[in-house]
Amino acid sequence: MKKKLTTVDFNGTKEQETALRAVIAEYRGTKGAMMPVLQKAQDIYGYLPIEVQKIIADEMDTSLEEVYGITTFYSQFALNPKGKYAIAVCLGTACYVKGAQDLVDRITLKLGLTPGSTTPDGKYSLDATRCIGACGLAPVLTVNDEVYGRLTKEDIDGILAKYVD
Repeated sequence: MKKKLTTVDFNGTKEQETALRAVIAEYRGTKGAMMPVLQKAQDIYGYLPIEVQKIIADEMDTSLEEVYGITTFYSQFALNPKGKYAIAVCLGTACYVKGAQDLVDRITLKLGLTPGSTTPDGKYSLDATRCIGACGLAPVLTVNDEVYGRLTKEDIDGILAKYVD
């Protein structure tokens, strides 16, 4: 599933930019440095907005298209900020066969989210993930660090009710 870049107001700080430029300076000229630079940039910002990708491309003397290609290819990179409640539904084989897509569909219906997106208020985000190693509990979803297993779509409303402020 190809990730999409949506328009989210970028609120990076000068401190974050300084930290990013220090990381880039550390790796500049090092063969194969793009992955660690992107990983550390995501650690700094929490995700990789286009503004950050542009800085990396300029400072690493590469094209924005190359940076964007890497960030959209690898599932470890996020193009949008995670919500306060980051929901991830496992779509690995065991979970998928046992109805994980029904969970995604119910969350989409309930919150208006599609995988890879965040609600405009920043409260919820939804990701479809690959195997998380809890196949015996399939289908599985997580909300932040809380794991929920052996689910049906009817369980979703009760789970989401726990995350209302």
